[in-house]
Amino acid sequence: MATIARRMAEWASSYSIKNAPENVVEELKKRFVDTMAVAVGAFKEKPVTIARKIALGTSGSRYSATVWGTLFSSAAQQAVFANGCAARYFDFNDTYLSKEALHPSDTIPAIVAAAEISESDGREVLEGMAVSYEIAGALADSYSVRGRGLDHVVYINIASAVGAAKVLGLDVDGIENAVNIAVTTSLALRQTRAGELSMWKGCAAAHAAANGFFSALLAYEGMTGPAPVFEGEFGFFNVALGGEKFELSELRGDRVLRTSIKYWPVEYHSMSAVEAALKIRREAGPLKPEDIKEVQIRTFTVSYKIIVKDPEKWRPKTRETADHSLPYIVAVALLDGKVDIDSFSETRIKSRDVAEVMEKTRIEVDPEYDKIYPEGIPNKIIVKTREGRTYEAESIYPPGHFRNPLARREVEEKLEKLVKDKVDSHKVGEFLKLSWNLEKVENVRRLVKLLALKS
Repeated sequence: MATIARRMAEWASSYSIKNAPENVVEELKKRFVDTMAVAVGAFKEKPVTIARKIALGTSGSRYSATVWGTLFSSAAQQAVFANGCAARYFDFNDTYLSKEALHPSDTIPAIVAAAEISESDGREVLEGMAVSYEIAGALADSYSVRGRGLDHVVYINIASAVGAAKVLGLDVDGIENAVNIAVTTSLALRQTRAGELSMWKGCAAAHAAANGFFSALLAYEGMTGPAPVFEGEFGFFNVALGGEKFELSELRGDRVLRTSIKYWPVEYHSMSAVEAALKIRREAGPLKPEDIKEVQIRTFTVSYKIIVKDPEKWRPKTRETADHSLPYIVAVALLDGKVDIDSFSETRIKSRDVAEVMEKTRIEVDPEYDKIYPEGIPNKIIVKTREGRTYEAESIYPPGHFRNPLARREVEEKLEKLVKDKVDSHKVGEFLKLSWNLEKVENVRRLVKLLALKS
C-alpha cells in the first residue's frame, strides 16, 4: 500500500484544473483576490514590516519572487515568509473547519513564488492552489494535531510543499520528496496560540509555508528526503503523534468549496458572534457600559477552548490576543456597532468601556451547538439592560461561510476597502479584471505587482 506522502504525490501529479467544475475555479479565484487584499491591507503593520525588511535585504537572482505591495523582488523563500505574514496578520484570510481548523490561503504565497520562479501561468497557479487547498483540508479532516500540542500550520507546511511542487512541474517522485523534506523539518508548537498571543501568531503559518516552499525548491533541484516520513520508525506518527496514526481522507479536488471567507477580521469561530452582536446593536441602538446589565454568550466547545478559556482572553493586551478573544470581540461589536481593523488598535484594546462590558459577560458551552460544529459555527448572544429589556440573537452561518458565500462583488469591495488610498484605483481595477480571468494570465509576476503601493 502506498505511503501517505506517495498518495499525495500521485494525486497532485495527476490533477488538472481543466477537469475542475466551474464553481471550484470561481472559488479559487475569489480566494486569490481575497488573500492579496488582506496582504496588501496589512502592508504597514509592524510584523509585516519586519519580515519585509529582512526579505528586501536579500537578493534572489535565479530564485527570486515579488514582495507583495512593492515592485521589488527578494530571495524567494524570504518573499514567501514576508507575503505570508502580510496575508495572515489581520486574521482576515479564509478558513477551513474540521477536526483541525486552519487557513488554506496561507499556502498561496508559496504557490505564487513557485509560479514566478518557473514562469508558470495563471492556470498553473490555480492548479497549485487547488492542490494545496485539497491537501490542507484532507489533513484537517484526518486528524487534529492541536490535541498533541502542535500548531495547525504543520499542515500548511505540507500543503505548501505539494502545491509549490505542482507549480514547479515536479513528477510524482519529486513531489513525494518535497513532502518528505517538509514533514521532517517543520513541527510547529501550539504555544503560538496559547495565553497572551505574540506577533508570531500571524507569522507561524508564513514560516510553515516558506519551509514547504523551500522543501519543494530543494526537490526541484533533485534533493531527496527521508521516507517513509509519516509511517517510519522516527516518522511523524511515532514522534509527533506519540504512536497514533491516521489514514489520509479521500482526495477529491473540491475542498475549496468548504472554505469560508472572513467578513470581519476576527478568529473564525467568533464570526457568527459578531453577526449576532451587530443584530442586537441595530435593534437596541447605541449602548454604553452602564446600559448593560449582563451579556450571555452561548458557544461550542472548540470555540471555548480557542478564544475563551485562557485568562488572557479576558484581558487582552495585544492585537493578536484581542482578535482571538470572544468576550472582547462581542463587547466591541455591541459598543461600536461595527468590527473592523481599527477595532483592534492599541487604543481600543485599552479602552475602559470595553473592559467594563467584558466584566459583565458570561460564556458557556451549549451541547446542542457542539452537534452543529464544524458544519456551522453557532453562537447566541443575550443582552440584558438596566432598563429591564432583553435582546437575543443567534447566528450559525455568517456572511462568507461556505453555506452563505460572498459574491464576487463582495470580495471586490473587501479588496477596495483594504487597499483604499494605498494603491492606484485603476491598477486595482486591472488587477481584478485579470484575476477573474486568472486561467488566461501569462505573467503572474506582473499581476501581483499591480497592487504595489503608491510611491
